[in-house]
Amino acid sequence: MENTIKKIRQLGLSENSLSDFISILEKVEYPKGHVLIKAGRIERSVYFVETGIARAYLDKEDREVTFWFGAESDVLLSYNSFFLGLPGYESIELLEDSVLYKISNEVLQKLYSSDLEIANWGRKLVESELIKTEERFISRQFKTATVRYEDFINSYPNVLQRVNLGHIASYLGISQVTLSRIRAELK
Repeated sequence: MENTIKKIRQLGLSENSLSDFISILEKVEYPKGHVLIKAGRIERSVYFVETGIARAYLDKEDREVTFWFGAESDVLLSYNSFFLGLPGYESIELLEDSVLYKISNEVLQKLYSSDLEIANWGRKLVESELIKTEERFISRQFKTATVRYEDFINSYPNVLQRVNLGHIASYLGISQVTLSRIRAELK
């Protein structure tokens, strides 16, 4: 539970509230390839990655477009489901055997109502995820493929060796051929 506690503490939570929060988390384990969240469905839980790696993707015509990676200490959720109660647009697939900690949205909302500190923690969590989303958007719009790859290496140093290059190329918005060329130029 070390990685999950690290993530929760990162945004500031007292030991009492941390203890309350951790006591309601449910440990779940899934194999590599498991689709944890499926597009078009309402997902009623939030997951914290203890061990493993995941990717979020969209089905676009005849291909899957990866737009996010999550590893240890990251949070997995469907934004549409969590915030709006609507079916999600994304699927989240586990790329390794994974151990996760799960909390239902219903239980989390009750915690927010009963513990102001946890409610503020939840707000900080959402703010940090929004900032990451904005950074990814700006990167895709204004940076070259080479700079995006260098940023990826710096942001996800432990992901590069654990993820299929096709998923990385998709995340960067380039072909695998272009990714291979960039990698060769940077060696």
